[in-house]
Amino acid sequence: MTITWLGHACFLLESGGYRVLIDPFQNVPGLPDTSEEVEAVYCSHGHFDHCFTERLRLTAGKESPFTVEEVLTFHDGENGQLRGESTVRRFTAEGLTVVHLGDLGHLLSPEQIEKIAPCDALLVPVGGTYTVDAQGAKAVAEQLGARVVIPMHYRTDVWGLDTIDIVDPFLLLWPAEKIHRYPGGSLTLEKNTPAQVAVLAL
Repeated sequence: MTITWLGHACFLLESGGYRVLIDPFQNVPGLPDTSEEVEAVYCSHGHFDHCFTERLRLTAGKESPFTVEEVLTFHDGENGQLRGESTVRRFTAEGLTVVHLGDLGHLLSPEQIEKIAPCDALLVPVGGTYTVDAQGAKAVAEQLGARVVIPMHYRTDVWGLDTIDIVDPFLLLWPAEKIHRYPGGSLTLEKNTPAQVAVLAL
């Protein structure tokens, strides 16, 4: 399975030529609005930076290899009173499971962990403000026992929302030997992919 980061919280999952898009965005400074041709699209919630579907081209005719499971969570640490709900999705294909946490704003309950874990790859927000922060993101990754952890929803000096943090505080929480920086935005996930924090590039 191929995992490609398109920026912010947006990813493409590809298996057998079938393309799933997660959390397309608009108006993220420094990044072009999402414009892709895919077979399926999923949005964790309705905010502009997670649910911009106007430029997508959906194609039909292929049978999806993905099984998709959903778990309702909150966009904040106050049971959704500040920013509402956000949906975690668990995508399984090729005997591999990828979990996209959306804009998760809290640690997971035992009931949520039971529904989500285990996973081979975890797409986790790390920028804080609207989601869990660096420490919260690491705690959630540990709650789920994720083998490959891919940070998302952060900013750099070039792109991203200026109200969220950079990725570095999250990376500093992990042993240096576990961090793998990729020259591009794609990672091929296999059953023998080593445990790591995978920092994808744009």
